[in-house]
Amino acid sequence: MSEVTVRFVGGPADGLVRLLPAGSDGAPPQRWIMRHPDGTGSVQPGPDHLYERDRPDEAGGWSMRFVRTDAYGVSE
Repeated sequence: MSEVTVRFVGGPADGLVRLLPAGSDGAPPQRWIMRHPDGTGSVQPGPDHLYERDRPDEAGGWSMRFVRTDAYGVSE
């Protein structure tokens, strides 16, 4: 499986750059759920942050734009 570099824009992951799986066309998934632990030591993670594929950049990567934050598991 190939990967593509993605920069997250907006929301809690703003500015984060990471590798995501790439489809056969070289693009990242249409939607990506960013899930972060809540940091309080509980078993249940924190909220889900939904991002959508935006467009490729000049460097050959892509951007994913913030859509919304939902309670844990709601975005799936």
